[in-house]
Amino acid sequence: MGSYYYLVSQLPSLNYGVSAAIETKDFVDLCKTFLTPQDFFLLQSCRLDPEGLQPGSLGQGYQEMPEPLGSYLLDNWRTWERALRLHLARFRLQHLKREGAHIADGPAEPMDAATVAKNAAAMESPLEAELFLDRARWVTIENLQGFDYFGRDTIYAYYLKLQLIERKQKFKVDEGFEAYQGLYASIMDAAQSRIYAGEPK
Repeated sequence: MGSYYYLVSQLPSLNYGVSAAIETKDFVDLCKTFLTPQDFFLLQSCRLDPEGLQPGSLGQGYQEMPEPLGSYLLDNWRTWERALRLHLARFRLQHLKREGAHIADGPAEPMDAATVAKNAAAMESPLEAELFLDRARWVTIENLQGFDYFGRDTIYAYYLKLQLIERKQKFKVDEGFEAYQGLYASIMDAAQSRIYAGEPK
């Protein structure tokens, strides 16, 4: 396991909710230059949705425990995200009062994953819930990163955070489009009302 001083030192800092000064494509290109082939291969497992479709994934519906990858951050991140998603699925099924759906039980550990899922499931706004979940993911990634500042887990944590930032930007676009649609609909309704009332356009 190498130390990646030169790579880490040239990466711009990341802050949750603030646009990143680097895009994922450029970041991956940098990693391809500096990471060992084995460490770069594991970079493919740095996903917000760890199940994915690639070999070594968590499996269909997070039913199976993930196979260890040999990275403290990635192994614990995949375990945490699996627990979060299983608890979320359970809470949502309860909310919808759907019985008979088969889903693996959410594990007791890590305990905070169950708490995060419960709080998110109680939120009325899906957008608020997603933003809450991603903030919790950010904190979890930071807690799992460890103290080897120039090690590969720092690189993996950076990549996951970068994906969270880009995901949050997409939420802003979706939110803006939703607001636009609502505004457009209200204008059209008002215009139609005026036409039916015989008012001039």
